[in-house]
Amino acid sequence: MKHIRIFAALLAVTLLGLSCKSQYELILEGTDVDAKYELAFDMFNQGKYSKAAQLFENLSISTSGTERDDTVQYYWGLSNYRFKDYYTAETNFQNFIEKFPRSTFTENASFLRVDCLYRQTLRYELDQSPSTKCIAAIGEYLTDFPLTPHLDICQSMLDDLAQRLDQKAYESAKLYYKMEDFQAARVALKNVLKDDADNRYREEILYYTAMSSYKFAHLSIESKQKERYLSFTDDYLNFVGEYPESKYRREMDALNRRAQKALGKNVADDDDDKVSDKEFAKERKAQENK
Repeated sequence: MKHIRIFAALLAVTLLGLSCKSQYELILEGTDVDAKYELAFDMFNQGKYSKAAQLFENLSISTSGTERDDTVQYYWGLSNYRFKDYYTAETNFQNFIEKFPRSTFTENASFLRVDCLYRQTLRYELDQSPSTKCIAAIGEYLTDFPLTPHLDICQSMLDDLAQRLDQKAYESAKLYYKMEDFQAARVALKNVLKDDADNRYREEILYYTAMSSYKFAHLSIESKQKERYLSFTDDYLNFVGEYPESKYRREMDALNRRAQKALGKNVADDDDDKVSDKEFAKERKAQENK
């Protein structure tokens, strides 16, 4: 009798547990594919994307190879996307594209994958590997779907990502200038334009290249100044040749007059010379004390 009572108690607890489960849980854990499929879309249409994603993920096994396969796989990714789980959604869409290259959902899945990658990119100060990956994905998407209605959005993404990459390269090289390592700054800044001549910060890069070479020369020992002022002259001519109307022009002209005087050339003084002798003397002293 004791064993019977224990069994009855366990059965009652089990039945009570089952009765407490929601319809969602019962269908999710059940084997009725049609009921699960219908509920998945109900959850999706109600905006309950996390639950919809669970149902579509569960369905993906039982509907594999059937006519519902691509629909389930696509809406699994779309549910994660709407739930703002962009990392998982990107994986979903990537798998979808590889498995269903000719599905009616493929173009949209490809765009949404691009959008997921874009949302995972970081501001310019941080690692730009996600930006590079996203740019490559956008290129693939536009190659596969040149008539896409999302062309303007893709172009806007590309412009934003290119700006981040340009600024990252520029600011990283400029850091040497801020650290007053002017020789390294000049090399780093020149390398930025060597790698990407169309960097949108080209004017600033040429400006800081010239500034770096001038300060490196000015702070050098006298025996090495002539050669280094000649390097500045080259950088100055490159700058004013490309940007004759630059806001930095007056400052660059003032530095060039000083450099030419240091090289022994007869150059008239200019009242608009904005560069202070005291400033450079102070920098030289700070450099010597390092």
